[in-house]
Amino acid sequence: MLKSIHHAAIICSNYEKSKHFYTRILGLEVLAENYRKDRDSFKLDLQLPQGGKIELFSFLNAPERPSYPEALGLRHLAFTVESVESVRDYLLSHHIAVETIRIDEFTNRKFTFFHDPDGLPLELYEQENNSII
Repeated sequence: MLKSIHHAAIICSNYEKSKHFYTRILGLEVLAENYRKDRDSFKLDLQLPQGGKIELFSFLNAPERPSYPEALGLRHLAFTVESVESVRDYLLSHHIAVETIRIDEFTNRKFTFFHDPDGLPLELYEQENNSII
């Protein structure tokens, strides 16, 4: 039945700022960029390293998130990383605020949160160690 998440769609308030964040800061590859004249809207398709995608949309006058972060719907978007510390340090070097690293009480893996230019909560989550001892 379901095999994986194909994509997550994000609506941004400032297309160029968000495009820079997701491509230049987070390093996602651009698959396609389209301007939809009838909507005066851009759609940017971005590739994640293991096949997932992010669709970045610009819409004029999109309403803000009703409350933070406990609004109904998607709570946050989480990315697997090898080292939470190294990615945190990288983000900090680009002047992106990152929360304190915490330990997941159920998995004992490190995680932390940061935000995209519109305040969407993004999570860094420590990769599962697949090595056999």
